Amino acid sequence: MSTQTEVFTRFREIVASGGWDAAWSAKEQLTPWEGLDGREIQPPLRDVIESDRVEWPRQGQALVPGCGRGNDARFIAASLGLKVTGVDISPTAVEAAQQETPHENVSFRAGDFFAPTDEQFDLIYDYTFFVALPPSMRPEWGRQMAKLVKTGGFLITLVFPIDPQVDGGPPFFVRPSHYEEVLGSVWEKVIDEVPAASSTTHVDRERIIVWKRL
Repeated sequence: MSTQTEVFTRFREIVASGGWDAAWSAKEQLTPWEGLDGREIQPPLRDVIESDRVEWPRQGQALVPGCGRGNDARFIAASLGLKVTGVDISPTAVEAAQQETPHENVSFRAGDFFAPTDEQFDLIYDYTFFVALPPSMRPEWGRQMAKLVKTGGFLITLVFPIDPQVDGGPPFFVRPSHYEEVLGSVWEKVIDEVPAASSTTHVDRERIIVWKRL
C-alpha cells in the first residue's frame, strides 16, 4: 500500500503533466483528498453542520468550488435544505459527480471559480480548493469569496493538509493564518478549532474555521 507521501508525489506529477482532469482520469484514481473510501463526508464538516453552534441558513444558495465527486454538495443540500451548486474545473470530476446518487437541490457544472458573475451565495464550503491554488492566486481567492458570499452569509474552510513545508504542490503549503491574510477585515470568525473528529489520514493535520461575512 502506498504511503500518503507517495500518493501526493504521484498526484503532483500527474497534475503537473496533464492538469486536473488527468488526475481524475488516471488509472490510479488519484484523488487523495477524498478520503479512504472516496465517498465519505469529512467528519469536521458533518459535525459543524449538524451542531447548533451556528445559525445556518435554511433556504437560499450554497456553492462548493472544487466539488469533485459532489459528496459534500449533496450532504449540505440534504442537511440544510439549500440549493447547492458544485463547480469543478475538471469535466471528468463533474461527470463523476453527476453519476452519483442525485439530489433534487444539487447541480454540478464544469467551470472557473474566478470567472466574473453576479451570483451570490448564503454558504460556501472550501475543502482543499484553497490549497490546490498556487499561493500567488490566494489574494484573488479572498477577493472572490468576498464577492460571492452575501452579507450575513458563511464561508466554511476545512484547512488541510497542515503538514511541514514542502516546495511545490498541489497541495501547496498552508497554515490557517494564510486564509485570514487574504480574506481581510470583512469577515468575522465564528468557529476556529481543531476538529474533535477527523478521518484517519487527517488526524492532527486539519483545522476547521467558519467565517461570517460582515
